[in-house]
Amino acid sequence: MPVRDAVFEDIEEICALIEEHAVYEDKHDLKLDRAEMSGHLFGPDPKAWVLIATPPGEPGTVAGFAFCSWNFSTWEARPGIWLDDLFVRPAHRRFGLGSELLDELRNRTTGRVEWDMQEGNEKGKAFYAQLGAEPVPGWVRYRWRP
Repeated sequence: MPVRDAVFEDIEEICALIEEHAVYEDKHDLKLDRAEMSGHLFGPDPKAWVLIATPPGEPGTVAGFAFCSWNFSTWEARPGIWLDDLFVRPAHRRFGLGSELLDELRNRTTGRVEWDMQEGNEKGKAFYAQLGAEPVPGWVRYRWRP
């Protein structure tokens, strides 16, 4: 199976994928503390979880990931999944790994799977549309920083 749950031993690859994703999106202000990230993912009270994609026939190779947390919709009265990052390394694209990651997320909840996408990402827009995902009209995301 090309998608599996991340384990503690994957923390370096997870952090590398986060950094590669930031560079890919031309975001160079990433602040990532590996020890903190490890605690958030694998500590006694995890705040998020990760799925790892591996290429067919290469179980030891990490090709991409989905970085997620649970959310809850009062309107649907059920939990869903917030997808914070979806990234497949360029060398492993076009093999269906992004679709495999998203399919696994859909199988883990009867609620919504939601994510943000940077404006102007036409490749992403086409990919998500191909999967049947739609933008959410009429909503603007707000952020309150510490």
